[in-house]
Amino acid sequence: MSASFLIGLREGLEATLVVSVLIAFLVKSDRRDKLPHVWAGVGAAITLSVAFGALLTFTAARLDFTSQELFEAITSLLAVAFVTWMIFWMRRTARALSGELRDRLSEALTMGSFAVVVMAFLAVAREGLETVLLFFAAARGAATTAEPLIGICLGLLTSVVIGWALYRGAVRINLSRFFTWTGLLLILVAAGIFKYAVHDLQEAGVLPGLNTHAFDLSAVLPADSWYGALLTGMLNITPQPSVLEVVAWAAYLVPTLVLFLRPQRVTTPA
Repeated sequence: MSASFLIGLREGLEATLVVSVLIAFLVKSDRRDKLPHVWAGVGAAITLSVAFGALLTFTAARLDFTSQELFEAITSLLAVAFVTWMIFWMRRTARALSGELRDRLSEALTMGSFAVVVMAFLAVAREGLETVLLFFAAARGAATTAEPLIGICLGLLTSVVIGWALYRGAVRINLSRFFTWTGLLLILVAAGIFKYAVHDLQEAGVLPGLNTHAFDLSAVLPADSWYGALLTGMLNITPQPSVLEVVAWAAYLVPTLVLFLRPQRVTTPA
């Protein structure tokens, strides 16, 4: 539930901020007549995201064991790639995102109502598809689907409330710091998903060493304990990982953290 909540909060707030920028621009530009077109694009993006999640679930349920492990490994690797790109993209372009969205919406307004719908759809659909793919990859290790589903719904609801409060000026938060801390946590989640992908490939017979364990922490990390469940659900830390799983986890986590925590180079325009 904790990992799903983080995914819903982070991705949901990004989408909420995008929508709030578009709405604020139309209101300040006295183009309220285009607000229904923005909401139409947002609704279409949400529908596509839900359909994509249903397709992933339906496909995984219809495969045999080996094919299912391969399918889940591929979706996990795609989720890691997308979330890593998203984290670094947001870190690089967060300050200029609002102006870029306003410029795109200005161009769409000159092209007509359909262009506004498409622009809003594309702005939200990317976040929605990333959320579904990351949630699908992160929730596979859960014993039931109820807790991850509750977690992501709570995260999305919280992000909507925060986004609305920011739009109304009721609260003020340091978004740069927020995205930095959630980015760090998502990197840890992505490292666990990458480790899980390697485990799936080992179970499918693509990679060797499934039964070659790096260590055994069953005595200090029992699966039925609350902290064991938290570490497994949030970071995919298991009591008996294989050597290849540990190597993959460290190979992703260490360089990604170093690059993410490296100070950004600030360029001053002439």
